[in-house]
Amino acid sequence: MGYRIGVDIGGTFTDFCVFDERTRELQTLKVLSTPDRPGAEMLDGLAELQRRYGVSAGAVSYFTHGTTVGVNTVIQRRGVNLCLITTAEFEDVLEVARLKMPDPYDLFSRRPAPLVPREKVFGVAERVLADGTVEREVDEASVLRALDGIRAAGGEAVVVALLHAYRTPGNEDRVREILNREAPDLTVICSSRVWPVIREYERTVTSVVAGYVQPRVARYLDSLQKALAEAGVPAEPMITKSNGGVMSAELGKTECVQMLLSGTASGVIGASHVARLTGSRNTMSFDVGGTSADVAVIMDGEPQYGVGEMIGEFPIYVPTVSVTSIGEGGGSIAWVDRLGVLKVGPESAGSVPGPACYGRGGERPTITDAFVVCGFLGAAELGYSAVRMDTSLAEKAIATVAGPLGKSVRETAESIIRIAISGMYLEISKLVSRYGVDPRDFSLLAFGGAGPMTACFLARELGMKRLVVPLTPGVLSAFGGLIADVKNDFIRTVFADLEPAAAAALRETFRELAGRATHWLREQQGFTGEARYIYSADMRYRGQSFEIETLLEHDWIETGDVAAMAEAFHRAHEQLYEHADPEAPIQVINQRLVVAGSSPKPQVAEIEAAAEPPEPLDRMPVYYDGRHHEAALYRRAELRAGQRFAGPAVVLQDDCTTCVLGGFVAEVDSYGNLILTAEG
Repeated sequence: MGYRIGVDIGGTFTDFCVFDERTRELQTLKVLSTPDRPGAEMLDGLAELQRRYGVSAGAVSYFTHGTTVGVNTVIQRRGVNLCLITTAEFEDVLEVARLKMPDPYDLFSRRPAPLVPREKVFGVAERVLADGTVEREVDEASVLRALDGIRAAGGEAVVVALLHAYRTPGNEDRVREILNREAPDLTVICSSRVWPVIREYERTVTSVVAGYVQPRVARYLDSLQKALAEAGVPAEPMITKSNGGVMSAELGKTECVQMLLSGTASGVIGASHVARLTGSRNTMSFDVGGTSADVAVIMDGEPQYGVGEMIGEFPIYVPTVSVTSIGEGGGSIAWVDRLGVLKVGPESAGSVPGPACYGRGGERPTITDAFVVCGFLGAAELGYSAVRMDTSLAEKAIATVAGPLGKSVRETAESIIRIAISGMYLEISKLVSRYGVDPRDFSLLAFGGAGPMTACFLARELGMKRLVVPLTPGVLSAFGGLIADVKNDFIRTVFADLEPAAAAALRETFRELAGRATHWLREQQGFTGEARYIYSADMRYRGQSFEIETLLEHDWIETGDVAAMAEAFHRAHEQLYEHADPEAPIQVINQRLVVAGSSPKPQVAEIEAAAEPPEPLDRMPVYYDGRHHEAALYRRAELRAGQRFAGPAVVLQDDCTTCVLGGFVAEVDSYGNLILTAEG
């Protein structure tokens, strides 16, 4: 028996969630992030856990960690000096991409410059046909010429992405062998090993992103392992993955593409747990931290998955929890452009220097400063006493933009909040359009350090009637990593017609994928517990350009019941497009398998109930909708199950502040979650 610890590093705070396997209790903590000293926040947090709760590093039996180092590397373009080898005459694959405009409503929009510029792309003579037949073996002389170009460009790593390598990877392997022999110091990444998926651009750009961040991610994970070892933590660290699972940090050094969206995925996993706990059938998770707001759709307690999620300006095509990131967080900076228009974000104050109200040297106004000026923040310390709000510093910062606008400080503060909410409204409107759903049919589940602070404002704009604020919303992402399963995805492109003659081949491929999955889980991860296998296939009607992932039953696969498989695809097509053609022939493009090893799930205890309404600690003035209001002040730890109160109100707790606007009624459920309902 020991402690299981989940950690999530954000732009402003690093969150800790600790589960005591002996007492079954959860403890939480926030410390300020240290971007100038990566990894130091981890040691600071472990020391504080020891001081506050007596959590000994030597008693840590499980440690999982969500990181943004990969995605930040892409956004900041601070990756390795990367080169690319393609099949000769296909050197323009990154430049051509999909010939889509970034913004179809902006005729002047431009596609981002590739991570590998054209002068660092080299073609080699070889050819694999679409059916996997090797028409031409690799010409070694062309590889050596490419190596000369890589050396001249100062290349530190190279991605090898050859035509149709998803079918037959032999030519990519041969190029890697030559490069390893001639340049053993050069890091070589083969696309067929990163994610062997059909479509040349998609496979290449995914591999390029992986190669671009791999050295930096590997160094970070190596530093993490050493820091934890020095602190006396015996557990091998696990890393949360983009698909909502976890894998070992050691494996993450070579499979970093799987963990690029690890932090955001952890939050959605935690939100899904709360959605099931509160009986929220259709839920929109709303995770607002210091730098961004992340929104995801959860249906029947399960997050939605997809491919093609954006890492900065580039898509990756590995399975990920579908999350929309919006450039407005608590630390987002407000500014006035050259035309005199007030803007918010995407630049963030982060943790250093942080919002002006933190008193840590920040002078530019942020969303957090705006909430302080409007009276919602400042009644208590924030982040487990890590910072104390200074209203005068917030007002001074807001005044720098209020002057050019000709408005009062308080009016400007409310304008900052309104602009931030409008940006969130716009991006969420795009998200719900993609899923074809109405936000009014969903609950808004708010978490992160600034989610509960802004949720009521957003819910009013979207017409959402029900909000959920978890018991410890500020550390829900860390909790999500703590409960995430050990999980991995496997894929094989097959291009087969869905007919009885193909049943044996489909069955054999799934068995091969299951064998690889079992080896990964048992041998590479050392997992010995119960495992789940989820089977699916990417299918389409013959002649269509894109596929629909369709879940398959294992019995259908083993018995060769292609009729049941076809019926499942028709249902999926009908649900997505409101149309199906049962007479049309179906193609199976990819076979997929997900393996998941179940991790222990902490049992959330019910809290004490009370019949009488809660007594406010105080009443305080707040400013919104252009006028002053009197808000009741409550402390979250003192609320009991069954208690109700109406807004305006402010609820204080160690990890965040919840703002309840007028027109909303809050009720505490049996697990301590706040359920907010719009009146009328």
